[in-house]
Amino acid sequence: MSLSTEAVLALAPDDASAKAAKGLLAPAKWPTLAHSDDAVWGECQGSGSKPYQTQVDLSGPVFRCSCPSRKFPCKHGLALMLLRTQSEASFTAGAPPPWVADWLASRRDKAEKKEARAAEPAAAPDPAAAAKRDAQRWKRIEAGVRELARWLDDQTQRGLAALGSEQAEGWTAMAARMVDAQAPGLGQRITQAAELIGAGDGWPARLLDRLGRLQLIVDAVPRRDSLSPATRADLRAALGWPQDREALLADGERVNDHWLVLGQCLDERDTKLVERHVWLQGRASGRRALLLDYSHGGRGFETGWVSGSERAAMLCFYPGHASQRAVVAELPAEAASTAASVAVHDEAGEWQRMAQQIAANPWQPLLPLVWADAVPARHGDQWWLRLGAASQALPMQLAAAEAWQLLAQSGGAPLRVFGEWDGEQFAPLTAWAAEGAGAPVWTLSGART
Repeated sequence: MSLSTEAVLALAPDDASAKAAKGLLAPAKWPTLAHSDDAVWGECQGSGSKPYQTQVDLSGPVFRCSCPSRKFPCKHGLALMLLRTQSEASFTAGAPPPWVADWLASRRDKAEKKEARAAEPAAAPDPAAAAKRDAQRWKRIEAGVRELARWLDDQTQRGLAALGSEQAEGWTAMAARMVDAQAPGLGQRITQAAELIGAGDGWPARLLDRLGRLQLIVDAVPRRDSLSPATRADLRAALGWPQDREALLADGERVNDHWLVLGQCLDERDTKLVERHVWLQGRASGRRALLLDYSHGGRGFETGWVSGSERAAMLCFYPGHASQRAVVAELPAEAASTAASVAVHDEAGEWQRMAQQIAANPWQPLLPLVWADAVPARHGDQWWLRLGAASQALPMQLAAAEAWQLLAQSGGAPLRVFGEWDGEQFAPLTAWAAEGAGAPVWTLSGART
């Protein structure tokens, strides 16, 4: 696997880890550096007498280290890959030592057992018990939605422009009520809507749009039996109804392709929970997919993805209209390869694609967009992404330090930029040279808060 320095740093869980890794690049800190076809490993001298044993499975990459850090990957794993990128000649080729070989073997055994379990016929669920559980949940959701409908009516009758920080407690209470009603998706949408109160010019119009989408859900719940199966699936997702993974793998739509990793980001939901977005695009199918994973307590993620790389995989998509979210059904044990180019529509085609996604499912929180000939710019306190001949510009949601780095890579020249659109702001995740070939010139580093 060939990774750039930027690609390695993009794997860091936060800026502090990336900075600490750069401080470990002195060769004297690594008495052992070696590699095989499958892995790289090294021993990093820390404050104790025994060095930390650090190893990376290149099929991911997947990291492991004997240090006590709860971050994943830790600074030692990042430093090891940075050294591999910057000084490959420092690594001795050879057979993995037992502490590396045993870990690689355990990973293979785990993968084989997982495949064996997947091949076994699943135990037949009890339809009566499942129907009873669903009915009980729908009853709670219906009660919560009726309460939400009255609350939405109160907000609009009172007038949105009169809202202020003193109403925040009431919005927080209603969000918690939706969680109690087993509709956490509604609670999250209320919380996100509350964040718009007083935020910038024209915030009442933006808030009204959010409340309108909530009203669509309120109207859909009592009519769910008359909706198509795909629309019901979208409704359940909007409510925050969990999807059974085994049922999804058994019945979901499967797409086998070589998938380009368009970009990824980490969102810190609280002090212990990290949410990861990995966006993919099929080389043959052209389909875009979102892999949504969670890490709790610093355990890290089972599979590593490198922005700008490409690898074969079988994805299984969630049900619904214009579905984007997917899980990995099959992932061959092969290293990722560097992508040759990033395909993109023209501006009109990308807007049309987004419009079709929204028309198919108005409750999708994020939409993936790739823009050719995009130039970052700053006006006042706001960062913008100018598209094409500067006829359009999107407000960017990006930390100042990251925005300056993106601007420096651009130098005023166009880039090919991928990111997430939430209906109001564009959050860049990856940028390539204008022709879209080769490794990314910029990737979002660290975790968003």
